[in-house]
Amino acid sequence: MIDFEEIKKIVPQKFPYYMLDRIIELKLNEKVVAIKNITGNEICFLGHFPDRSIVPGTMILEIMAQAGTFLFYSEIKKNPRLSFYLGMVKEARFIKPVVPGDQLKVVLTCKRKTADNAYVHAIGSVEEQTVAESDMIFVRVK
Repeated sequence: MIDFEEIKKIVPQKFPYYMLDRIIELKLNEKVVAIKNITGNEICFLGHFPDRSIVPGTMILEIMAQAGTFLFYSEIKKNPRLSFYLGMVKEARFIKPVVPGDQLKVVLTCKRKTADNAYVHAIGSVEEQTVAESDMIFVRVK
């Protein structure tokens, strides 16, 4: 398990763009499972449907992308100048709204990895129901 303080050291984004609360499972270069607790005071709710707070799909993708960083955790720990960034999103689907009070669990599975790219399938779920799904490509940047 990786806690929030360690997450802040690894993800390239800084406040207010920390999107993960905890990594609960990690198999390097294979699979990562992360948690984001959705609260009513998320900044996105100020303008994203003020009458009904819904997490924007782009934020769900960002949560998935930040979790994807941890597929390469050991490489980043060895070389802090090395980063993996989201290079492409393919066939993203948003199935059910994510709202305050939900705990979003994202599971990313690495399908193929080359020296400079990783091809990943991401699934977001709330209470074991899939709410979003996407294929993503991560690109290594030195």
